Amino acid sequence: MSRQQNQDSHADVQPLEDRVNNRSQRPESQAFKDFMGSAWAPADTEAVPRAEVAGYAARRRLAISQKFPGERLVIPAGPLKVRSNDTDYRFRPHSGFAHLTGLGLDHEPDAVLVMEPVSPGTGDTGGNHLASLYFRPLSGRESPEFYANARYGEFWIGPRPTLAGLQQQLDLPTAELDELEVAVTKDAGVVAIGGMRIRLLRDVDLNVDALVDTSRINTGVDLEESDNLDAELSEALSELRLRKDEWEVGQLKKAVAATVNGFREVVKVLPRAMAHERGERVVEGAFFARAREEGNDLGYDTIAAAGNNATILHWIRNNGRVRAGDLLLLDAGVEADSLYTADVTRTIPINGAFTPVQRRIYQAVLDAADAGFAAARPGAKFRDVHAAAVKVLAERLDEWGLLPVPLEVALSEEGQHHRRWMPHGTSHHLGLDVHDCAQARRELYLDGLLAEGMVFTIEPGLYFKAEDLAIPEEYRGIGVRLEDDILMTAGGPVNLSAALPRTPDDVESWMAGIYAGE
Repeated sequence: MSRQQNQDSHADVQPLEDRVNNRSQRPESQAFKDFMGSAWAPADTEAVPRAEVAGYAARRRLAISQKFPGERLVIPAGPLKVRSNDTDYRFRPHSGFAHLTGLGLDHEPDAVLVMEPVSPGTGDTGGNHLASLYFRPLSGRESPEFYANARYGEFWIGPRPTLAGLQQQLDLPTAELDELEVAVTKDAGVVAIGGMRIRLLRDVDLNVDALVDTSRINTGVDLEESDNLDAELSEALSELRLRKDEWEVGQLKKAVAATVNGFREVVKVLPRAMAHERGERVVEGAFFARAREEGNDLGYDTIAAAGNNATILHWIRNNGRVRAGDLLLLDAGVEADSLYTADVTRTIPINGAFTPVQRRIYQAVLDAADAGFAAARPGAKFRDVHAAAVKVLAERLDEWGLLPVPLEVALSEEGQHHRRWMPHGTSHHLGLDVHDCAQARRELYLDGLLAEGMVFTIEPGLYFKAEDLAIPEEYRGIGVRLEDDILMTAGGPVNLSAALPRTPDDVESWMAGIYAGE
């Protein structure tokens, strides 16, 4: 067969990307299109109220604007992500985008925030930039997209905002996504010869990455230098979230309150969980139901770990048995509609009462948590919380005769033998991400000073695996973690999750009260 014949034989081959539509029998006649676009009630034109978060988001953009004068900043929300074939996950924007716009829930896939530099002090809120939000607005019902596009059409996924509606809601100028390419690439080039420098929040939307990178290549911009500039933007967006504003703290309190309710639901289903061959799934499902009822979703995959599974730090299979006499380690958090998440852990006796050994281990972890809380004061280093907590744990391990070396050796940098049973850090920042501010510099995170507005966890634990032959048998198969969400105020730390009982006696009384219908 000639090359031309081969090309001709493939001319009618259906493209792979179109084959997903083979199960549909969609009419294509103009008569059908006219019918589908007619006789609909008028769209709701009621004014959209300005969101409470709009002013806070504007101040966050101002802080970034002041850091990068004269440079174009490009912050994508990210695209929809495929779960399977043509089925997407529920959309969640990148946290940096959500922080600067105030958009939570499932708005808006493919959107991009562009901050255009202007003369210093003449921009938004007296800053150095004018911000605009580029997104795909709701199409008119006369458009085939309305009924034929299963990914974006209102007929399939429900109402989406208009340009005017979202602008009113966020107090932020909006524009069609079709205009993004010009907005991002105009005048781009080498600064030394009059071009515009672009900083991009990378690895969020590959299409936007390609758009910016192509512009850089075409205008002779040094790509290695640009990568460093992009990294600095990511770093700055992360560090901006180290201290939460009043609105963010309110959202975190809502997430924690919903999480407390979720833990209560878990206790209610423990009898059913014990009777089920995958009781951990019963636990997981009970918490997830509360997360969806009161919030947007889970902040992260729930760890519902019973028995020896509680010694597996990131156990999310949750397919094990829940047995009376064992402990259940539940690490779970509700994500609010604003995307701020709680992160709380409690370890509870499945039958409602701790054994003496379980209580001994639990009390050691509780004492460590309290020591970390006592060390968390404005001006203290973030790392001081961990040091205070693990010192208590190491002392208890020494008292129990489990350390193979003297206590002072274990606590030295060369020792750290206690980390066999407490291998993780005691704290992390909390906010839009469960491990928030992850791109912040070490000197501002681990070595940073605790300050008003910071929200972080305190979560010591002890994990004695069933297969660990370095410990007496009575300890094996017991894992305990206690985690609370802490707000730093000018007067000291506040435990946002204190509504959940913490002491062994209080845990037992709380569970008994739930079973008694209190």
